[in-house]
Amino acid sequence: MTFGRVNPQFKLEDQGIEGLGNVYYNLMEPALIEAALKRGEGALGKGGAFLVTTGQFTGRSPKDKHIVKTDSVADTIWWENNAAQSPEGFDALYDDMLEHMKGGEYYVQDLVGGADPANAIDVRVVSELAWHNLFIRHMLRRPDREDLDSFTADWTIINCPTFKADPAKHDCRSETVITMNFDRKLILIANTEYAGENKKSVFTLLNYLLPEKGIMPMHCSANHANGNPVDTAVFFGLSGTGKTTLSADPDRTLIGDDEHGWSDRGTFNFEGGCYAKTINLSAEAEPEIYATTEKFGTVIENMVYDPETFDLDFEDDSLTANMRCAYPLHYIANASRTALGGHPKNIIMLTCDAFGVLPPISRLTPAQAMYHFLSGFTSKVAGTERGVTEPEPTFSTCFGAPFMPRRPEAYGNLLREKIAKHGATCWLVNTGWTGGAYGTGSRMPIKATRALLSAALSGKLAGADFRKDPNFGFEVPVHVEGVPELLLDPRKTWDDKEAYDAQADKLVQMFADNFAQYVPFIDDDVKAAAIG
Repeated sequence: MTFGRVNPQFKLEDQGIEGLGNVYYNLMEPALIEAALKRGEGALGKGGAFLVTTGQFTGRSPKDKHIVKTDSVADTIWWENNAAQSPEGFDALYDDMLEHMKGGEYYVQDLVGGADPANAIDVRVVSELAWHNLFIRHMLRRPDREDLDSFTADWTIINCPTFKADPAKHDCRSETVITMNFDRKLILIANTEYAGENKKSVFTLLNYLLPEKGIMPMHCSANHANGNPVDTAVFFGLSGTGKTTLSADPDRTLIGDDEHGWSDRGTFNFEGGCYAKTINLSAEAEPEIYATTEKFGTVIENMVYDPETFDLDFEDDSLTANMRCAYPLHYIANASRTALGGHPKNIIMLTCDAFGVLPPISRLTPAQAMYHFLSGFTSKVAGTERGVTEPEPTFSTCFGAPFMPRRPEAYGNLLREKIAKHGATCWLVNTGWTGGAYGTGSRMPIKATRALLSAALSGKLAGADFRKDPNFGFEVPVHVEGVPELLLDPRKTWDDKEAYDAQADKLVQMFADNFAQYVPFIDDDVKAAAIG
């Protein structure tokens, strides 16, 4: 039977998905929570938050992501970074998934990816789990209810955690699979309950489609000055660099915390919600994000809680350090209603340098910006992963390699063109270590980072005196009001200057070794900006 609101000409049967049990279309938050509780998918927490665990998978499975290698995309996919699946393997997987789903209860959300109507895609998400439907309802953009009566999807995602793939039959790596077919406009997800696969599949899709329209897809947060969308800033950064924290500025309007596009009209959020890490989250440091953990409908994923009081434990990472909360964007008081901004006036590239070498802020030329964008540097530190005993560099191109279907240079060239056209100023901000490497030095003071960002975004740094960094060649301010001058020159913060020089030489060589893979594909000015 069919329940809920749906275009009568675009039910699952009209897509060839037949034989299911009850199908619930476009249920709103109370009904989805009621269904999830009835099915035993989780527990109701304080304030009406929904508490879930995701079993074996508490994070994404990047090695199980595939793109179907059809003639239409064979020459445009970055196959070194994206595992291929044969059309025959995909067809067999699709047929077997539909057979597995017959008689089962499913939940459908008809949603939109992209706040700019001219560049948005309509997405139908079919979920085996009611809470997955709640999650994706938060994360994508919700059409007006009356628009559902005529909604037809450009793409369909089918997520079935109880289905296990057969690697030999379905031409995939394991029983877990996330695969995308551009000819059939289908995404299939199987054998994982981790909800982030849903949203990142849409991001990957947009990362392929938008560059053809001259739109730069970005793994970044974004905000603009209150009352002035023209003054927009974007924050690129890998996990742990402060992307969500630093963009959540009470003096600026939040456009979004994770995925955006940059078109000829300006900046736009892909999403309608936020998916924030909650480990060590505090009411003092991040009050608005913290408050969402007790709001109705917020999905709390893989957090330990008191079974009697339902108080959340923000320090206990026994389930995973990747504990998260998912909530609609309007739960943040200073969030933009339109999720639109102007052309970025400032581009911030965040890095967590555990080697203690990089300055807390540096100004980049357009060529240097492309170099650091393609490098996508941050670092792992001892204790974060088994076997890590000293800082290890992590280079994730474009600050989001797992979601890049095209070669990195496609995104790098787009970024450089837009910087040149719109005159954005680019900054590299180190939120990592100072006074020594991890284990010797200390973490960059958040107060100093905020002061430096404030000076950059307000334009105060434009007239500052700068020195040229001897290791990386970018410009570093020599004085910023409210920030100790010692902090601006990392070498001076080290007691052992020779140890700093050795560490700097080591990091420069790591950058050079990593960047060698891009040299055949880039212009001479970016080669000149390369270091090492």
